[in-house]
This record gives sequence, structure tokens and C-alpha cells, in this order.
Amino acid sequence: MTDFESIRPYEDREVPEVVARLVRDPSLVHAAAIFSTPRLASWAPALARWLAARVLEQRTREVTTISDVQNFLNGYMERLVADTIEELSVTGLDSLTTDGSYLYISNHRDIFMDTGLLNYVIYHAGHQTARSAVGDNLLTEKYAADLMRLNKSFVIERSVTGTRAVYRSLSRTSDYIRHSLETNHSVWIAQRDGRAKDGFDRTEPALLKMVALAHRKQASSFAELVHRVPIVPVSISYELDPCDLQKAHELAFIKRWGEYHKAANEDLMSIVQGMTNYKGRVHLHFSAPMTGSYEDAESLALGIDAQIISGLEVFPTQAWAARELGLEDVPATSDWLPKVKSAFEARLKGLPPAERLELLNGYGNLIRNRQQLGLNAQATVPIAEPVS
Repeated sequence: MTDFESIRPYEDREVPEVVARLVRDPSLVHAAAIFSTPRLASWAPALARWLAARVLEQRTREVTTISDVQNFLNGYMERLVADTIEELSVTGLDSLTTDGSYLYISNHRDIFMDTGLLNYVIYHAGHQTARSAVGDNLLTEKYAADLMRLNKSFVIERSVTGTRAVYRSLSRTSDYIRHSLETNHSVWIAQRDGRAKDGFDRTEPALLKMVALAHRKQASSFAELVHRVPIVPVSISYELDPCDLQKAHELAFIKRWGEYHKAANEDLMSIVQGMTNYKGRVHLHFSAPMTGSYEDAESLALGIDAQIISGLEVFPTQAWAARELGLEDVPATSDWLPKVKSAFEARLKGLPPAERLELLNGYGNLIRNRQQLGLNAQATVPIAEPVS
């Protein structure tokens, strides 16, 4: 049995101690104050922190298991959905059984909300929430690591160096994914390291090679891997990317200067902005588990890409940006929502030309990606009834 101690989520027996540590953490209390009482936090921060600490203590008294944690966080997700999303809808989930375990592979646009929304949707549909992969670059703060591991996240060790150490780390991750699926726990992992900041969603073949490591003795080909591992491509569509301005700035900076160094806690700030910024409409589409014969990781990655990209919803923001970029055969979309149009126009107003181009690419590249994959640009997944 592989030793998973360094990467696994917390277990029920650890919850009381971790929760007690969290409610005393000054950084978490400060973040909770800003989230729950932003106005009070701006003019009376000490009072806001005191109130936030009392509320956290009161609301977590009965939180003693991972299931309690999930129920507790679901309440906050309900608030985030109500406050920042105009309409959340889902298709395809009815093709998956509630008692099955799946390897969900999705496009990656937001550090927290991608997996947060996926788990929110499947939770309300009667599925167990998935264990979620998170890079150790996001866990430099102890309270962030505690929160993630309480929320069924397991650690991807990106900071290791050296050929042997990297291989051991990849093997441990692969073994943990296999162990989770075989013990009836679904897993979510992004299709690539880091977010697709340019809006160009493609699966990294190296990710699939990592998944295959744990099955190398039983599956000699990727066709056999698909037969053994229930891979479910998931398409997550945001009408408004909550971090689009930051992404556009970073990409324009890299094009001009060659590299970009993140400020301290920049990823943490992106998590907060992704959670709290307005998103317009959001749609999740679950494809059926992958089938078919694939010769290698590259061909399987293309198969997953075809499912993810064809399942993405084209909103007015993507269609308008694609036309501005000069793309043809842009699909018709639903009408603009006045609030979305106003927010999108405000983003573009006053942007430097280089950043404006990157922001447009972040939205319009969905159409370009479809065209490069030979998919019908006009094909869209119909919007289902909103999630209640």
C-alpha cells in the first residue's frame, strides 16, 4: 500500500482538532470578516474580525466529521451562487449513477469555483462530492492547506525536484486516484496544470500518463486504461470570467517582458476574486464516460478535448469577442443580459490595447478552439433547467 499521508484529505478523526485550529487562525478570521461583512471590515476591521471569529466558533461547534464540513460549506456555496451567478444550469449529469465513482476531468478557469461548482451540482443531484486535486503551490499558508484538506482535497506535489522524486510523487498521486476510485470515491482533476488564462482549453497528455502509472501492470494501452478508469469529461462555462482582468494583465505582461512573477498571496487573492466576483450565467455539462480505442495519451487527450469543448456553452460574451477578433462562423447565442453587458463593457473600457486583446482572446478562443478541433462551431449544448 502506497503511503498517502503527505497528500490525502483529512479524515473524520482529525476534523475537531483542525476546525478548532482554523477558527483561531488570524488570516482566516480576517478573510471571513471581509467575506461576511465587507463594509464593517473596511471602517471597523477589529470589530469585524471579532464578530467573524464569534460566528465561526458558533457555527462550527457541531462540525465533527467530513460530512459535517461538506454540509457547512454547502451553505456558503449556496450564498456564492445566489450572490454572484445569474443562473446556474447543468446537463448530462442524469447519465451518471449516484452510486458510481468517476474521474472527472474538466477545463480549468477558476482556482476554487471549478471544483466548488462541480461538487455543489453533484451534491444536489444526490452524488457524493469528489476528492479534488490541488497543487501544493496553493497551500503555502497553513490555514489554506487545512481548509482544502477538510474539503476533500488531495495534494499534487508540484514543488518536488529531481527525476526520482518527481517520479515518486507522480506515482503516489496516480496510486491515490486509483485507490479513491476503487473505494467508491470520485475524483476531480483539471485537464492541465494551472488555469487556461487565454481561454484555450486543452488536455495535457502528461496528466493522462500520470493517471496511467497506477494501472501500468494491468493496462498495457490507453484503450485498456479507458476501459478500467471511468473518465468523465466536464465542461464548465462562465459567461463572465471573474478573474479575466488579472489574467489579461498577466498575459500581456509576459508577451512584453517575457516572464511574470506573482506577488505574495496573488493566488489567494485570485481565489477570493473568483468566489466573490459576478459571473453572469454558468453552465456545467457532464459527458458520458469515455469509450473507444486510443493508441496513446495524445489521442486520448484529443478525445477528451472534443467532449469538453463541444460541451462548453457559447454565451454572448464569447460570441462578441470572437467577432471582434475577426473569427467567422460564430454561433448564435441567447440574448445579452443587461447586467452582463454592462459589466463586460466596463471591463473593456480604458484597457490598454495589449490587455484588451488578451481579454478578448480569453473569451473568443472558445470558438477558435472548436474550429481547430474540427468541431461544428454552431453546435451548443442546450441549457437545462436552473439548479435549484
